[in-house]
Amino acid sequence: MKYYIIAGEASGDLHGSNLIKELKKLDAAAHIRCWGGDKMEASGATLVKHYRELAFMGFIEVIKNLPVILSNLAFCKEDISRYQPDALVLIDYPGFNLRIAAWARQKGFKVIYYISPQVWAWKENRVKAIKKNVDKMLVILPFEKAFYKKWNFEVEYMGHPLVQVIDEFRTDHQALAVSGSTAIDPLLSAVNYPLIAILPGSREQEIVKKLPLMLEVAKSFPGYHFVVAKAPGIEAAFYDELLAPYNNVSSVINKTYHLLSEAKAALVTSGTATLETALFGVPEVVCYKGNAISFYIAKRLVKIKYICLVNLIMDKEVVKELIQDDLTVENITVELRKILFNAEKQEQLKADYTALRNLLGKGGNASANAAKSICKYLSGG
Repeated sequence: MKYYIIAGEASGDLHGSNLIKELKKLDAAAHIRCWGGDKMEASGATLVKHYRELAFMGFIEVIKNLPVILSNLAFCKEDISRYQPDALVLIDYPGFNLRIAAWARQKGFKVIYYISPQVWAWKENRVKAIKKNVDKMLVILPFEKAFYKKWNFEVEYMGHPLVQVIDEFRTDHQALAVSGSTAIDPLLSAVNYPLIAILPGSREQEIVKKLPLMLEVAKSFPGYHFVVAKAPGIEAAFYDELLAPYNNVSSVINKTYHLLSEAKAALVTSGTATLETALFGVPEVVCYKGNAISFYIAKRLVKIKYICLVNLIMDKEVVKELIQDDLTVENITVELRKILFNAEKQEQLKADYTALRNLLGKGGNASANAAKSICKYLSGG
């Protein structure tokens, strides 16, 4: 079979890579062409465009880059037409992928969506387009099945792919710990202070708004060492300038899971990283600050109580969210002290994280489940 997979972000690249591995186990003759990143390419797909060329965040940023987005859409349609896949597999990234889905349906391609757009948060009317243009929807959040049922659209719950990814990493990491080979980074191996992880995002436009505030907090915690997880593809000089004023701050790249395995707490931007941090059992403060106009528009349109996946899934405030004007150095410092030094808070977090892990793990290996569902569908089963 020939598969054309489209992911537009780092998290989509991760989940897409694991899906590709599982597809290849079931379909030895699989040929896969993709939009994604290094991980999908390393898993055996032919990479057409990297997600770094596609990531535009917020209303204003999208408008400013509209010519590029339209050009990418046109190129994608042309590339799919030339390739003639047996199935088009879309991973999240709704602004782009739903447009491709509508076009693909008109052209007669089979459309499978793995990892639903967050239509339950805003633009719920997008469900109408999904019902019209998507042949099969595979979801990874427990509440999404009930949400789509409300719209009379049957979907399949796969479990969450991060559970398997992180379980496998932790098993390997623990095995290496026995041999003493788990240093996050050679430069940090001599650090004798407990570590605080800083996960500021993957796009320059979001990092520059949040990271300076997150870094400033380090001054209030001289007994801790703060480690910034750098985003691949961003020039080192961008980070060097921001980190230079701080004596107890270092950085790593492509070592986020290693960092979370060692961290005592974390300051995390919104997104998949908040869920990854929770699945590692690390107490966290969620830090979000975006373009003021984009945030104002989003606040009027988004219908959810929380922005953090951990809180959304658990339907309560498990971790503190500091959003926009609430994201100040003082507030971050207060919340970080709570998760570092308040034993009652730590116990409650531990219990909530365990419940979260159990809830997300009920579906089993999500990537394998998704591959089986796709192959079964394409074979007429």
